[in-house]
Amino acid sequence: QVELVESGGGLVQSGGSLKLSCSASGDIAKIRKMSWYRQAPGNPRKLVATIAKREGIGYVDFVKGRFTISRNNAWDTIYLQMNSLEVEDTALYYCNAVLYDVGIYYWGLGTQVTVSS
Repeated sequence: QVELVESGGGLVQSGGSLKLSCSASGDIAKIRKMSWYRQAPGNPRKLVATIAKREGIGYVDFVKGRFTISRNNAWDTIYLQMNSLEVEDTALYYCNAVLYDVGIYYWGLGTQVTVSS
């Protein structure tokens, strides 16, 4: 069992920055990778960035160069530094953890990011 808690969301003007955090607790040693997803109203949840113990880091094209995913040494917290935010980045941002056990993954409750023009 893994519990994920996101924080750091808020209201920011276009061009501004925010840093999200996701704290994990429970069976942390079983985590294979952690990711940030986002979901805007009326849209499906979409992958933003992933950090994996073996495979490394990956980003989707629409955030490359603007967002940076990182972690602490204990692998119990990941971050998402978001720069040059755009109105289109407005969404509920979720943290996801995938375990080494096949098919086992967890979600946090999300943190809202709102970018105003």
